[in-house]
Amino acid sequence: MKNYIKADEWNIIEEGFDPHLNKISESIFSLGNGRMGQRANFEETYTGETLPGNYVAGVYYPDKTRVGWWKNGYPEYFAKVLNAANWIGIGVKIDDEILDLATAGVSDFKRVLNMHAGYLERSFTAKLKSGKTLKVKSTRFCSIADDEVGAIRYSITPLGFDGKLTLTPFIDGDVKNQDSNYDEKFWDLVADEISGTEAYIKLRTKKTEFEVCTGSNIELYKNAEKSDFNPEAVRKEKFVGQTFSVDVKANEEITLVKIAANLSSENYPKESLLKETKSVISKASAKGFDTLLKEQTEAWATKWEESDIIIEGDVSAQQAIRFNIFQLFQTYTGKDDRLNIGPKGFTGEKYGGSTYWDTEAYCVPFYLATAPQEVSKNLLVYRHKQLGKAIENAAKLGFKDGAALYPMVTMNGEECHNEWEITFEEIHRNGAIAFAIFNYIRYTGDESYLSDFGLEVLISIARFWKQRVNWSSDKQQYVMLGVTGPNEYENNVNNNWYTNILATWCMKYATEAAKIVETQQPEKYNSLLKSLNFDQKEFADWADIIEKMYYPQDEKLGIFLQQDGYLDKEQILVKDLPASERPINQKWSWDRILRSNFIKQADVLQGLYFFEEDYDLETLKRNFDFYEPRTVHESSLSPCVHSILAAKLSDEARAYEFYLRTARLDLDDYNNDTEDGLHITSMAGTWMSVVEGFAGMRVRDGKLQFNPFLPGKWKSFSFTIGFRGATLKINITENGISIKNHAAVDLEIGIRNQNYKLAGNAEIEVNNAELV
Repeated sequence: MKNYIKADEWNIIEEGFDPHLNKISESIFSLGNGRMGQRANFEETYTGETLPGNYVAGVYYPDKTRVGWWKNGYPEYFAKVLNAANWIGIGVKIDDEILDLATAGVSDFKRVLNMHAGYLERSFTAKLKSGKTLKVKSTRFCSIADDEVGAIRYSITPLGFDGKLTLTPFIDGDVKNQDSNYDEKFWDLVADEISGTEAYIKLRTKKTEFEVCTGSNIELYKNAEKSDFNPEAVRKEKFVGQTFSVDVKANEEITLVKIAANLSSENYPKESLLKETKSVISKASAKGFDTLLKEQTEAWATKWEESDIIIEGDVSAQQAIRFNIFQLFQTYTGKDDRLNIGPKGFTGEKYGGSTYWDTEAYCVPFYLATAPQEVSKNLLVYRHKQLGKAIENAAKLGFKDGAALYPMVTMNGEECHNEWEITFEEIHRNGAIAFAIFNYIRYTGDESYLSDFGLEVLISIARFWKQRVNWSSDKQQYVMLGVTGPNEYENNVNNNWYTNILATWCMKYATEAAKIVETQQPEKYNSLLKSLNFDQKEFADWADIIEKMYYPQDEKLGIFLQQDGYLDKEQILVKDLPASERPINQKWSWDRILRSNFIKQADVLQGLYFFEEDYDLETLKRNFDFYEPRTVHESSLSPCVHSILAAKLSDEARAYEFYLRTARLDLDDYNNDTEDGLHITSMAGTWMSVVEGFAGMRVRDGKLQFNPFLPGKWKSFSFTIGFRGATLKINITENGISIKNHAAVDLEIGIRNQNYKLAGNAEIEVNNAELV
């Protein structure tokens, strides 16, 4: 675990430059706006260890899978969000020396991610080999007010000497993905143009033929006064820029402002892409850096007003929760239902930037409460649009009659994961997608989603589960063989409890949803069933499976079993593992991991989190107390579920312990993997740990319920949510809870099993003494 980020409520701060930490910091200080993003690479030359990364949402490449064997149904490619043109580059030379922090002496280095206003600031003093010393300060952001625009202000001050400063701002499209399976470069040049202070490059992806045009315009200032200059065009392979020199005097500040834009053929006709990029650059340049930054600050102020969590008395926890919220909104804004959320967002290449089940299980609850309803709805519509591909995916594996298997990993709906035991066996992702539909309707009350989109998906998923189970004449029950649960440290198991319970729940919910649509929209219902060639007998088939499904459990211990035979494993607790052997995914062989009882993330507890209403507290406690000591939490998605369940069980110590682990997972590099990129989707779990965990927020029978407690290290915490037209500010202190309604919508609120009327634009306060 690292601990070099300075504690601050609104800023992520790094002081001092350690090259060994640079790739971690590149991840932590990443920027994005939902449409594009970038790692915190330096603008100037850096020959040290770095992972360059600029990304444009929705643009991907089907990199050919690299395996030495093949099976029917195996994906032929792994889709990857591409490392796109580097628009931040600024070459810096003093006389004949290149500014490079890998070779210069560096002092006073400071990097600050201002989360309140949404920009990255970096400053340092560099001593070159000649002895010349420079002071540098840069500020940059990706605008969420105009998500095609980014901007940089880069200032250089020579300390105690006169000289010639040469600046070369550039756009470099000759880039490659670090994770390219065959070291292939994925971009071809279409066109480039350099005109005075403007530069443009238009690139096309191989195979998929996406086109992206990146443009920039530069301005020069001396001591804050705009200065004329005559740049010379620079053009190399997939590289455009300008270079110019200025005579500088000691302590004179030279500032380069670079306004840039990324436009994609996803949003513009290819033939007009260059023209449209020029228009965006022209408008952004006319505003200027200060106005763009002001718009950015105002846009982030609105975001924070809708979603901030305020923690009093614990700066480390406050910093962490804001960092997680900040990165979630940098990754996804919900404006485009063609886009989704990759586990690393715009912060790295691991997992390819593709969509996983993380979105439905973890991100949907966050966006439901912190963003307009359309945002979370678009995440669901994304899956509906890919239903045809999900049916094709299932057909490749031998399923029939419109059964759908949503992909484990995808860009366009087609499965592209390249690990056999995940691709074909981790089928629980189907259930997470169905649960997200249920969760969306439970929270918003928008049952029209079922007739418009949801029921078609639910029926197709239920059809898959019906074909995936089989009747065991030995058990006289239905069983499910050869699966992998969320705990990927056990593969190809039989009767994974979580997968079995999820399958029957999906069939139950599809049946209930069908009745709702039949009642509310009979014409639509009949039309849909006709288009799906649906036989009413299918409901009876589902009901039979629901009634006769087998669920592994141990009656002596009173627990649900991860899968058949779990107790045959040697039962060792995590506390008895030597620290030198952790994380086991980096220290043990895969064979040893699979044979061990250690759990990456507890399948049973994930199921109890989803369906907690079906189980009493004693059942929850027995399972939690059994599985938690056996869980190594080497999945970023694990600690938040443990935190929420511990909170429900009034286990404040473990609830807080797991909250800290999920909240500071990346800031403190808990799993020694932050350099690959941030764990964006698990960041939503951090929010869940506070709101669903410490505040105990649930939706039951269309009403918000709270069962709050205050962590011992906190004086208070508060958060804002949207719920069915109301905007609520919830504040929890050692004395009780207050809820203020900022909308003219009347609500009924449950607090520890007592109901309260909350009128529009009113507030209720409930002291702990009043609660049972």
